[in-house]
Amino acid sequence: MTVRRVKAYTAQTGYVYEYYFVGKRPALPDEPLAPATEYVFDVSSDRKFVFAVSIFLPVQAVENFSLEHGRALSEAEQYAAAKLRLLQAFDDVPDMLQHGRRLALDADSLAQLLASVGID
Repeated sequence: MTVRRVKAYTAQTGYVYEYYFVGKRPALPDEPLAPATEYVFDVSSDRKFVFAVSIFLPVQAVENFSLEHGRALSEAEQYAAAKLRLLQAFDDVPDMLQHGRRLALDADSLAQLLASVGID
């Protein structure tokens, strides 16, 4: 049995979200952002209802970062970018259940989010 590490985040929207990482997988072929890696988090804003949020990290965005920075992103850095995108959505999206279930990272947002935590 897997024990999930539930984390809490107080968003600028006023909600206190609880979330945990479920896993990652290659995006399905019919996904508009494919080829990409899909990071899946389970999220709750009320401790009663849990819903999945997918963060898509396109292969092209990772390749662009590598070309611009002269190095490949590690798996941990890619996960960090996905998690930072989730936290950004908590702050920016007033209703995650209705409007924040499918989020993406492009090359610019990937670089900006990683730079915000000192990853160049």
